[in-house]
Parts: sequence; structure tokens; C-alpha cells
Amino acid sequence: MDYSSKKRVLIVDDEPDVTELLSYNLKKEFYEVESLHCPLEIMSRARDFMPHLFILDVMMPELNGIQACRMIRADRLFKETPIIFLTARGEAEDRIKGLESGADDYLTKPFEIKELVLRVKTIFRRMQTPLSSDSSTLCIGSVILDESRHKVTVKGEEIAFTATEFKLLHLLMKRKGRVQSRDNLLFNVWDYDTEVETRTVDTHIRRLREKLGSEASFIETIRGIGYRVIDK
Repeated sequence: MDYSSKKRVLIVDDEPDVTELLSYNLKKEFYEVESLHCPLEIMSRARDFMPHLFILDVMMPELNGIQACRMIRADRLFKETPIIFLTARGEAEDRIKGLESGADDYLTKPFEIKELVLRVKTIFRRMQTPLSSDSSTLCIGSVILDESRHKVTVKGEEIAFTATEFKLLHLLMKRKGRVQSRDNLLFNVWDYDTEVETRTVDTHIRRLREKLGSEASFIETIRGIGYRVIDK
């Protein structure tokens, strides 16, 4: 998907007050925004609008945000498109369930609109900023990460990674052999301070391992600290 044009955001929330507030503030930042109150229409609207980012409410009737997220990830057009969850549930288990379904980020209602706008800007910056000035290709075992093409292959098969997953894997591979704390990963990948729930990192590491399959063992857990990548 081309991220050089004006950024498009699709908001899906059954509360009109929420979509109006988000639309108004995101349009002020010069994003193109469309809102949807019926989650059952999400895929047809998405294919027409081709958003660069989804903002999904979790608690919606007929089709909840987690189910919608799984539908988005199953569509080849949007398997890498970032997703932010809005949820009234603040419990860690609910946040983790949302991240495991394929979301990149979450905010718990009620939230500060400035924080939501900041999260959106951070995700778009993450997709546009070059990861490094070093060689664009990193290789460990049969895992090859090509930064210039935003492509990861495992045993010759291309695997789809979201922008967040790609940046996390790139950072770990680039710093091979060095332990990366959860706080350090949050700062370098998500641009968050250490007040954010560090289990966000654990959930994304789990997603990386699932996608890497038999090659996942090169990501080593350092108990109580974080993670590091090792040569197999």
C-alpha cells in the first residue's frame, strides 16, 4: 500500500459521539477520515476507502472489534494495515486478547483525544521512517528481512508482518546478541515511555514467534528483563 499520499483513517464505533469527536480532530490534522457505525459493513467500506489505518471499538453489537480485526487480518489487502483498538475494558487480559488478534495498539475509554491523535501520528511515522542507514538486508538462519522492500521471508516463503511487527523484528535482528529490555523496546518501537503496559511487548513477541514458526527459537527470552536474538 502506498503511504506517500494523504493518510486515510477508517473509524468503526457504534457511538456517533465518539466517531464525530475522532473525525473532527483527525481531520484537523489533515487526515482523510470516514466513520462507520455498523461493523458488519466494515470490509465492504474498507475495500472502497482503502484506509491506511483502522480505529476499532471493541464492544460493538453483532460484530465486536476483535472479530472485525481478525476479518481485516484475513484479507490480503489489509493484513499489514495498522489497527488501533478503543476499549472500555481496562483489564490486562482484555488488552492482551486484542493485541493477540492482530491489533497494533489500544486505548482505554475514556481517553484523551490528544493521546489518540499522538498514537495515530506515531504509527504513521513508524511506517515512513527508515529503520537504519545500515545494510537493508538482515539474515539469521533461514529468516531474511529486507528493509528496503519491507519484506520478510522464512525458508523462502514470504510472511506478512504489520509495520509494528516488522520494526520490532528488525530492531531485534539488528541488535543480535544484545539483550533488549521491554522498556527499551517500548521506547524504540512504540515511542512510548515506561508507564505503558510492558505486556504489549510480550504479546507482539508471541505474534512474531507464531509467524516465524520453526525459526522462532532464535528469539530468546531473558527472564525478568526482555529478549534477544541469537544465532542458531
